[in-house]
Amino acid sequence: MFRTDKSNKIDLSEFKRKLKRVADGSFLSYRRIFLLLLGICIFFYILPPVFRYLFLSAPEAKDPHMQCMDDRLTPYFLQNYEHDANIRHVPPLPEERNYIPYVGNGYIGIEVTHDASLNIKTGRSMDLPMQYHPIVSVSHPNEAGREATVVEYLSGTAHRFQCFSNYFVAYTYYAHRTHPSVLMQEIKITNTRNSIEEVELIFPRIYFQTPTSRTVKLGTSTQSSVLKDFEVSTGTILVKQDDTTQVIVVSVVKPQINRIIELKKRGSISIVYPIALHYSQPITRDKLTETTQDMENKAIQAMTKVLKKLQPKPDALPNPHAFHEEHINVWANLWATGFSISTSKAENSLNGDRINASMYAVLSQTRSYEHEEYASLKSPTKQEIAKALTYAEGCYDSYYTLQAENLWLSASTLEKLNNLVSSWMVTLEKQGCHNLIRAGASGVIQAMVLSFGSFRFSNQHLECNMHPKHLHRDFHFRRLNYGNKTHVNVTITVTEDNKAVINVALDRSDRSYYACDGGCLDEPVLLTQSRRQFPVKLTEPLTAILYITEDKQHMEELHKAIHVKEVVEAPAHEQHLIALHRHGNQLGGLPTLFWVSICAIIVVFHVFLCKLIIKEYCEPSEKLRYRYNKP
Repeated sequence: MFRTDKSNKIDLSEFKRKLKRVADGSFLSYRRIFLLLLGICIFFYILPPVFRYLFLSAPEAKDPHMQCMDDRLTPYFLQNYEHDANIRHVPPLPEERNYIPYVGNGYIGIEVTHDASLNIKTGRSMDLPMQYHPIVSVSHPNEAGREATVVEYLSGTAHRFQCFSNYFVAYTYYAHRTHPSVLMQEIKITNTRNSIEEVELIFPRIYFQTPTSRTVKLGTSTQSSVLKDFEVSTGTILVKQDDTTQVIVVSVVKPQINRIIELKKRGSISIVYPIALHYSQPITRDKLTETTQDMENKAIQAMTKVLKKLQPKPDALPNPHAFHEEHINVWANLWATGFSISTSKAENSLNGDRINASMYAVLSQTRSYEHEEYASLKSPTKQEIAKALTYAEGCYDSYYTLQAENLWLSASTLEKLNNLVSSWMVTLEKQGCHNLIRAGASGVIQAMVLSFGSFRFSNQHLECNMHPKHLHRDFHFRRLNYGNKTHVNVTITVTEDNKAVINVALDRSDRSYYACDGGCLDEPVLLTQSRRQFPVKLTEPLTAILYITEDKQHMEELHKAIHVKEVVEAPAHEQHLIALHRHGNQLGGLPTLFWVSICAIIVVFHVFLCKLIIKEYCEPSEKLRYRYNKP
């Protein structure tokens, strides 16, 4: 017993000596302190996922309808992320951009929803409903299911998906660009069960004034699944013109198909449903008879042309692929001119999603005359369009439109979308771009891109009038049309020292072009397809930051007409402003591990500080005197 007590006493004293060594700091080397801090950082970094894995409940199984919808939407996720498309569920999810799905070509337009009315243009926007609801939908009264839409901006095409327990439906819609009177609908119904299913369709609804209807045969095939029988419906819409009531005559040609569709076991069926329509200008009732006959003939002719594209051979099934490609190619041609901007994380900042959605809305309500296979008497000829695109004098004559909040309002409803388009059209028209607007969609997109950078065509040259203080983000202006055979690319980038520089290159050209920076004091620089860099200069009084012209002598003489007192290189932007746009805060973006490490270091520091304070103030006074007063 005695030896055991003594052994325990020795062990206890040894343990106290080790604790004292730790307290004195001799035990902890710098290497051990570093490893300790590193271990604490790693511990705090991996603690949240480990905690969620051990203590939180496992995620619930996804709703089968939602899983079905995710499978349908997966091919469009990348486009949605890059702002070239917009995905919206019904109702919209909290994180989604609430832009209404819409298709149009300037002659007809429609919101993509099952009860939407077709709209036509009466002023600057397509805000006159036709009292005609053309959307064909699948009826499923006993189940709500899931629904979502996708609008592909680059192809002018909208997709609509529905998921139910026993089948899912994919719809495709587009208002054709080369055949402006044609609205295309493609429907594919897929049976997911190992049993035969019957599906009922909801057909278009017409609420015309004084409607008439008759059936015509435009196809020659005897197959029941091929387009053959068509219904021609004609009616009027009341409008007011100069305080008098007039009418617009509308004629619609649509195919007749079976209302009940039978689906094979785990099979699918595709339906092609084109609609052709023509409408007149407002007329008085005394011209009603002859106008009605004319509209019916034009609508039938339009459908006949469509059938030749869909069914090249009489006994063939309708194949809309080539017909759709014609439409997509026109949109690709329009988007050849464009604009991009670096993404800003600052609150309420304008980014590519709103810019692309607004451009798409405006283009969807503008005719593309030069690509249409047939034109009305009032449509401009290709020569007139080329002249309007070449002569853009005075466009765009105001501050750059990226600052105009009224031009970037929400388009969550059809009324808001129409108001947005009307605001854009009146702005461009009143700021000197009326010639480009007259050219149709090709001119309108040119005018919009010019307005983004406050570019202006002015007496033999193109100038950029953006203020240097606004160049704190990256901009790229693609294929600005300088005449029919010359396209200019202008890129503004913020360098590492927070200064903006301008790069200019010719996409293509038929002659020599020159450029100079603010003040035009330096020699004109010959532009090529390789980038030419220019500094951003600030002048007093304020002038353009870039000039481009084909006349070298004009540019050499230009600095004599500008009359600037002082020309200096624009100062660098403040770091907190750049950080605000790049990271969403003025402190900049740092990884989570960095902040965890900082917190861990602070905690460890305070632990050691408390230990030292306790040691100094809590030890016996004799030991302190002995330590510091050794003989």
